[in-house]
Amino acid sequence: MPEALINPDPLILALLIGFGFCLLVQIMFYWVFFIRMAPGSPGLQMSSPDHPADILPAQQSSPGISVVICAHNAQHHLEKTLQLFLGQDYPEYEVILVNHASDDETGYMLAGLTKPYPHLKVVDIREDLNFFTGKKFPLSIGIRSARYDIVLLTDADCRPTGNQWIRSMSRPFAGNTDITLGYGPYERRPGILNRMIRFDTVQIAIHYLSFARAGIPYMGVGRNLAYRKSLFFREKGFISHYRIPGGDDDLFINRVARKRNTAVCIDPDSFTWSEPKESLGKWITQKRRHLTTAARYRFHHKLLLGMYAGTHLGFWALLAVLLILKFDWWIPVGAMLLHWITQYVVLGRGMSRLRETDLIVFIPILPVCLLLLNTGIMVANLVRKPRKWK
Repeated sequence: MPEALINPDPLILALLIGFGFCLLVQIMFYWVFFIRMAPGSPGLQMSSPDHPADILPAQQSSPGISVVICAHNAQHHLEKTLQLFLGQDYPEYEVILVNHASDDETGYMLAGLTKPYPHLKVVDIREDLNFFTGKKFPLSIGIRSARYDIVLLTDADCRPTGNQWIRSMSRPFAGNTDITLGYGPYERRPGILNRMIRFDTVQIAIHYLSFARAGIPYMGVGRNLAYRKSLFFREKGFISHYRIPGGDDDLFINRVARKRNTAVCIDPDSFTWSEPKESLGKWITQKRRHLTTAARYRFHHKLLLGMYAGTHLGFWALLAVLLILKFDWWIPVGAMLLHWITQYVVLGRGMSRLRETDLIVFIPILPVCLLLLNTGIMVANLVRKPRKWK
């Protein structure tokens, strides 16, 4: 056994203990939580582990669905996506398009679609109101205007995988579900920025979907999310965080989702695809807005997420310190390889399940890059928070 391990320096011993703790916690998160997204697990699953059968029964009826889309100067997106939502193979649904203070040609375009598509309902908001920030006000108006109790949310720049999107996302509501969490990937484009955006998105999805499957739902994404209108108004909508620009999806879900009322749907027919940002600056601005909300999560969610992020950062920081101090190289390098193998097995299987297999090769590099980027963004947000949703 090396001398450094027989009679370790107190500093080295402290670093080794911290390093081992970080590695152990990381391995626990991967094999206890994130492995739940591996292929072979059901595509439809209640979040509660207390249910005797995780796979929900085939839908016996087709409940009415109100699809709600908020648009602000989004004519160029809606020209490509809206008819895909209007052409769904589903017996009873409506599409509510909230035209939020647009000054482009969105209104004229929508006026031409209401006659051929009677299930399209347009809600015009002429002026922006300052008592709600972000898109919470137009979204609240859209939900209030919904004819049906189940509202299915997406964005103007999203497109469904096919005409079975509503059918797939509505299936969990055959039971006593109040909330269904879906997946909203970004389209594949050339370049490293696109791979970073998509890797970040699928990694976040593996996190929140696997936690929900473990009975700890903590967020959803507005690109693909469904819940009951009655739940929204019973819980007073966005009132508790109306001054925050973001959080119309994750903060609301964080407040109302429980292990017994939440379902996860990762059937490929349920995906909605979005156009990724084309510049690093625009993507960072988007991420800054998204990361402002985590501080308002429930305490045990912040504790779990903080433990994961903290031990992830601590693992790589202590690894670098041990190598700089020229400690026996095989210990930190062996731990690094164990961590990488775990990521390949667990993240790789989750990426395969979510149809992102081309990203698996970047597992040794991009998680560290995104960790550093997110850390920098959170520090920047402490200095100055973003204010606008678009």
